[in-house]
Amino acid sequence: MVSIALNEIGVTLGRRAVVHGVSAGFDAGTLTGIVGPNGAGKSTLARAMLALVPASGRAEVDGVDVTAMPRADLARRIAYVPQGQTLHWPLTVERLVGLGRLPHLAPMSRISEADSAAIVRAMDRADVLELRDRIATELSGGERARVLFARALAVEAPALIADEPLASLDPGHQIDVMELLRAEADGGGLVIAVLHDLTMAARYCDRLLLMDGGRSVAVGPPPEVLSAARLRAVYGIDARVETGGEWPTITTFGRAR
Repeated sequence: MVSIALNEIGVTLGRRAVVHGVSAGFDAGTLTGIVGPNGAGKSTLARAMLALVPASGRAEVDGVDVTAMPRADLARRIAYVPQGQTLHWPLTVERLVGLGRLPHLAPMSRISEADSAAIVRAMDRADVLELRDRIATELSGGERARVLFARALAVEAPALIADEPLASLDPGHQIDVMELLRAEADGGGLVIAVLHDLTMAARYCDRLLLMDGGRSVAVGPPPEVLSAARLRAVYGIDARVETGGEWPTITTFGRAR
C-alpha cells in the first residue's frame, strides 16, 4: 500500500507562479483525476509530486519527502507516464516495455528472469502481448499509448501518475486507456491522471481535484466537484450536470454569458 500527501505545494517557473499552496491526499485503491482548464497547473502539480520541478511546501510518499528520496527509490514507488511522449528509436515493443525495469537494475546489469516475467505481466495487463515483436515506432497511436502504459506498468510500482493520457486518442482508445487506469486502481494501486475530458473523469474516477489558476478549487467525488455553477466559474461555460445515472453526465451549451 502507498499514499501520497501534498502540503501547501507551490511552484514558480521562471518568474511566474503556476501552483499556489495545493494540499491534497491520495490513497491506494483509488483513481483520482486532476482536472481544470488549460494553464491551471495540473501537469506542474503532477511533476512536483515526482520532484521533477522545484517546489515549496512538501510532497510525501508514505510520509517521506520526495526531495529526500533517491531517484531510483522514488521511481520504484511511483511509475510515471508523461504527456506527449515521442518514440525516436526503432525498438521492439518488448524492449521498450523492458525500459520500465531500469529502476530495479544496477549499472551494467542484465535483465533477470524476474525482470522478464514482470515485462510479460505488464504487456499482458496493457493488452499488448501480441505486439511484443513489433517495432514500436510503427504502431498506431492507440497501440503506442498502450505500450507506453505497459512500460510504466513494468516498474510494478504501487503508484502510477499519468499526465494527459487521453491526448490525441480517438474515443475508443480513450476508453481503453481509462479502463487500464481503472483496473490498476481496482487492483489496489494508487492512480492519478491529469485529464481534460470531464465526462471520462466523471465516469472512471473515484475523486477529482479541480484546479484553476494554480489553486485547488474543489476535491471530492465527481458529483460533488462537477456542479454546473463550478463549471461556469472555472471553465466559463454553461453546462447541465445530471447525476441520476451510474456516473455524472455533462452537457455543455457554450460559453457563459
